[in-house]
Amino acid sequence: MIKRTSLFLLWLLAVPIFAQDKKPTTLREVLLAELKSTHGVEDWFVPANVAVKGLTAEQASWTDGKGNHSVGQLAYHLVYWNRRNLANLKGEKQEKFSGNNEETFDRFDAKSWNEIVRQLDDVMNELEKWVETADEAKLKESAAVFTHISTHNAYHVGQIIYVRREQGSWDPNMGVR
Repeated sequence: MIKRTSLFLLWLLAVPIFAQDKKPTTLREVLLAELKSTHGVEDWFVPANVAVKGLTAEQASWTDGKGNHSVGQLAYHLVYWNRRNLANLKGEKQEKFSGNNEETFDRFDAKSWNEIVRQLDDVMNELEKWVETADEAKLKESAAVFTHISTHNAYHVGQIIYVRREQGSWDPNMGVR
């Protein structure tokens, strides 16, 4: 009897420890977790804010010479599409898009690198705020859009890290060894 009681008490004490890592349970929580994991929360992979941290404009402009994008081009591309999606979600008029996705990479200018980093952080914060404040109907209607945004962000953040590793500017202590 004492053994059973001791085991039961031990189990009761252990439950709160495992319950502390609360998983998202609502659509809003899931979408926010997705967005935050690609923005600034270090979880399963390196988020955008960490991926671009500490880069100079010169480093952000570097390419491998094989036609692949620079970190700056990838970051600009993310700013472009995240802004476009946010404007669409808010019902705002969007700038005209030619249909040539390559243009969303090629508009990067090294002189604006610090501004691109700030804009990337800002637009990702705005997307998170939209999810936090949207009514349930809008949230459900837009859920698939946010899944695509998060997947798109994660894909290109991975490319940013790959480029930085190729360049030699990635610190493995920042997440990917």
